[in-house]
Amino acid sequence: MDSFLAHQLPVLSLQPVLLAVNSQGLTVLVIIFLVLLFLSFVVSGAEVAFFSLKYKDMNMLKTKSDSSARRIVQLLEQPKVLMGSMLSANTFFNLGIIFIANLLIDEFLDLQHSHLWAEVALKTLVIGLLILLFCEILPKVWASQNNLFFVFFAAWWLDAVVFPLFKNVGQWLSAYTDSIEKRLARYQTSSLKAEELDYAIDLMSEEEATIEEKQILKGIQKFSNITVKQVMRSRLDVSGIEFNTTFPDVMRKVTELHYSRLPVYKKNLDEVVGLLQTKDLLPHLHDADHFNWHQLMRTPYFVPEHKLIDDLLKEFQQKRIHFAVVVDEFGGTSGIVTMEDILEEIIGEIKDEFDDEESVNRKLDDYNYIFEGKTMIHDVCKIMNLPPETFDGVKGESESLAGLVLELAERLPKVNEEVESGDFRFTVLEIGRNRIQKIKVTIKPMQD
Repeated sequence: MDSFLAHQLPVLSLQPVLLAVNSQGLTVLVIIFLVLLFLSFVVSGAEVAFFSLKYKDMNMLKTKSDSSARRIVQLLEQPKVLMGSMLSANTFFNLGIIFIANLLIDEFLDLQHSHLWAEVALKTLVIGLLILLFCEILPKVWASQNNLFFVFFAAWWLDAVVFPLFKNVGQWLSAYTDSIEKRLARYQTSSLKAEELDYAIDLMSEEEATIEEKQILKGIQKFSNITVKQVMRSRLDVSGIEFNTTFPDVMRKVTELHYSRLPVYKKNLDEVVGLLQTKDLLPHLHDADHFNWHQLMRTPYFVPEHKLIDDLLKEFQQKRIHFAVVVDEFGGTSGIVTMEDILEEIIGEIKDEFDDEESVNRKLDDYNYIFEGKTMIHDVCKIMNLPPETFDGVKGESESLAGLVLELAERLPKVNEEVESGDFRFTVLEIGRNRIQKIKVTIKPMQD
């Protein structure tokens, strides 16, 4: 009996220790499980919240100086990397949840005497419901209804946990998907490139097509790839009517400008509140000075800069309108676009009795051209018979020739100063009110 107790005594003395170790391990597993569940909740909701922000939300975030807003803006500077990082992180968190949940179910439920199929079915049901409810439905519903709040809530966790651990994976996924997109685009495009089509059109004889008809054919083949930003009239060239203008001043301005449609704004052009068609003023030419002309305003139509003019033309036809206000990604006014601007891309420039006969834009010889600074880069390429993407690598966010020169010089150049880029030399001819007004573009002759 004494020998039996002697053998059993070490075992009995170790049982509390083993129970304590087992209990501590179980506690750690539960904590890790809850952390992974929380992180999956955050990332899943962030996938919806970050990519449902509107222009006004982004504009508001960029005007704030607090660290949270700056963190959100920085995360969204690389949207593809952000999405790839979140997807890879969420996959990792969900796999961890499945693995640990499986261990916890075995620990808390005695399934040793149950059938294998019953055990698998129970675990699948429990873990599936858990992930579906807490990692998919709840966070995404909350984020879709309160996206701005959820963005502020999730930004710190993304910046502190997800990006440090999964940014490299996100960058790899972004680069890999970009390569797939390029391959698909290459296979889906026509075998004839735009330059080859232009060349084929030029080879047509005069009996087959006149010079004007050839220009129209070239315009049609390029039409579907042109954005609103490329053809719009920039904000600097837009004239409008301030909302509080008196009726006599409205009539005077309409007479001076000779425009059929004018935007109406409050304070500045970023707040366009209406559109005034001058033909609506005709029945009121002899009305009193206190006539309320605001009742004649029509609802303005807003379009984003990167909308294709092919789609905009269809919308103009469907809505029976001829005028749209172009807004940038922050909701500010970039300019205006009209039906005439779109049609000119096909049939060439349309002039009426009020258009200036003389234009600064002209060709000096085969190697030298003069342009107004406000001329769109798209139009510069068209006049010089260059591919539309000629300056894409150096223009940055600029769409006008003056903006391109500023982007290259990285400052406001002086009169007669030359800025070079590749095969082109830009000479600033005129500057007024800190704006480049006239530029000479020279194509460098090829060296033998």
